[in-house]
Amino acid sequence: MQDEPRTRGSQGHYWAGWVTSGLAIAFLLMDGTMKLLALSFVLQAQEELGFHGEGTARLLGAILLACTLLYAAPRTAVLGAIMLTGYLGGAVAVKLRIGDPLFTHILFGVYVGAFVWGGLYLRDAKLREILPLRSS
Repeated sequence: MQDEPRTRGSQGHYWAGWVTSGLAIAFLLMDGTMKLLALSFVLQAQEELGFHGEGTARLLGAILLACTLLYAAPRTAVLGAIMLTGYLGGAVAVKLRIGDPLFTHILFGVYVGAFVWGGLYLRDAKLREILPLRSS
């Protein structure tokens, strides 16, 4: 997929997409790094979710960082977005399983996923061609 504006009019989409993607990338890099470092508050939060030990935190952090780096690179952004969708879907399922509040906790992964896909959609003209938004 091409990750550059095709026309002058699409430059706004392109830059808005990178800003949106940049916010998602920054958050995911921070989250993945905190897990990789197995910080004490991360380990405590993971215990409450049913995940035990530093090894689990580090593995989740490595997976998240790998997916995020794939997403950040224009040539592999779609693959990264697909992989992040799976990762975030797992986060939604875990939060649902423990009975967290819907809009603030359970759907947080959906919100991040919307930034991931929304940013990619705006910055990638080829993706907009493949998945056009239709007006009625």
